[in-house]
Amino acid sequence: MKIVTAAEMREIDRVSSANFGVPSTTLMENAGEAVAVFVMSRFPTVHSIGVICGKGNNGGDGFVAARKLHDAGKDVRVLLLADPSELKGDAAEMYKQLSSAIIVRTPAELDKEPARSVFECKLLIDAILGTGFKPPVTGLYEHAIAKLNSNSPPVVAVDIPSGADADAAVQPDGTIAEANAIVTFTAPRPAHLFSELTRGPVFVSPIGSPPQAIVSAEKLNLITAADVVSLISPRPAASNKGMYGHVLVIGGSVGKAGAAAMAGMAALRAGAGLSTVGTPKSVLPTVAGFHPELMTEALEETEIGSISKRALSYGHVDAVVQGKTVLAVGPGISRHKETVDFVRTAVKKFTAPMVLDADGLNAFEGHTDELNGKDRTLVITPHPGEMARLMGSTVAEVQKDRINVARKFAADHQLIVVLKGNRTLVAAPDGQIWVNATGNPGMSTGGTGDILTGMTAGLMAQNPKNIFEAVLCAVFLHGLAGDVARESMGEHSLTATDLLHTLPEAFRRARKAAANSSVEWMG
Repeated sequence: MKIVTAAEMREIDRVSSANFGVPSTTLMENAGEAVAVFVMSRFPTVHSIGVICGKGNNGGDGFVAARKLHDAGKDVRVLLLADPSELKGDAAEMYKQLSSAIIVRTPAELDKEPARSVFECKLLIDAILGTGFKPPVTGLYEHAIAKLNSNSPPVVAVDIPSGADADAAVQPDGTIAEANAIVTFTAPRPAHLFSELTRGPVFVSPIGSPPQAIVSAEKLNLITAADVVSLISPRPAASNKGMYGHVLVIGGSVGKAGAAAMAGMAALRAGAGLSTVGTPKSVLPTVAGFHPELMTEALEETEIGSISKRALSYGHVDAVVQGKTVLAVGPGISRHKETVDFVRTAVKKFTAPMVLDADGLNAFEGHTDELNGKDRTLVITPHPGEMARLMGSTVAEVQKDRINVARKFAADHQLIVVLKGNRTLVAAPDGQIWVNATGNPGMSTGGTGDILTGMTAGLMAQNPKNIFEAVLCAVFLHGLAGDVARESMGEHSLTATDLLHTLPEAFRRARKAAANSSVEWMG
């Protein structure tokens, strides 16, 4: 799904009508109906609903929502923050279809009846300002938003909370409506994903614009279930393990054996046919005991129990790599000097599709010129600290410009970057960026990155002709498994291995969500 700017959204609406014959009134009618349907489905027991409308098209959407809710038997009170003579175009047409409305022209009237009764409703719909607005908000609208924020009923924002800048990742100072949910249309804007506009759901509903009209000059996309479902569709009856790839995880060290074991098991949970963990001799029993389905290979080790460069001697690792579909290098591997040499040599030597993570990435600090995905498949999965080390930068600088950091590194090194964090980014060498909206703060715990590494390798192994889509699928399902885990574990008690147990449900939910034309995530 494309992520578009406010200007691009205006152009999408214009093109939908001018080039594809979709009347603008139809777009507004569908938008208002989407809001009404959302309210009735999420707040079925609420009877009194206040709809606070501005004089623009956002208000027009609100008029439609109010009419639909009234027709459904709800007690609806519409508050118009303008003189009706100020309404233009489609908004004016939709206003004419209302049975009644309360008109407010000055801030003082907001505290008087009948306007006050609107704010006393059990649910409020914010249809004051839409995504075309540029802050700051002033005058009557500012007072109305402040009054809305001082009330306790839940608020559903139409398109975007009033007063917000749809194109801004960080909102400027000023008055912004507080929302418990957002219903937007056609495609999300950057603020829907990168600004903390709500702690509730953000719901994107199609309203009639054809796919050909939806374009994004910024090459920004949202990963949705529809983008990945083809990779997790039911398997043929005549399946066998050889059809779904063999992942080799190279990692682990004394004290960090679990990282490699979790990655290996995650590859199996993601659907890989076979998973082997190559790990130092000292920690092999720990890895082997993690789960009986894991196969293991003992590798030569250093004096601290990490993988030694000697493991490359006599063709040992060559033999282990032989026949493997995807390599995952780095989980728990340590930063011992000899191990660093092993990693850099192995990455250069072995050309099988590879996922590089954790200390496998740190091995290239100061040597990023050796990271090159040209003529091979190389995926790196850094968190901001690892990304900063690769760049010779700081975490603050990475976080300040995550999109361009990921995009530039992917293009410069011709590889796929998975920059982890809140709204994990997947950057392709051609400049396309995909944003993930699944996941939650409970996943901020050791080992969740190792699970992602294994899942990524496992899905790549099953889909060698659709590598990039496999990476998107892994990122999406990883976050979704975390969301499923949060429902029973909470955010504070969630651990990495919980994701191994909730991943099957994440698969099921992804398949179900792909059947819907609407998209939803938690803000």
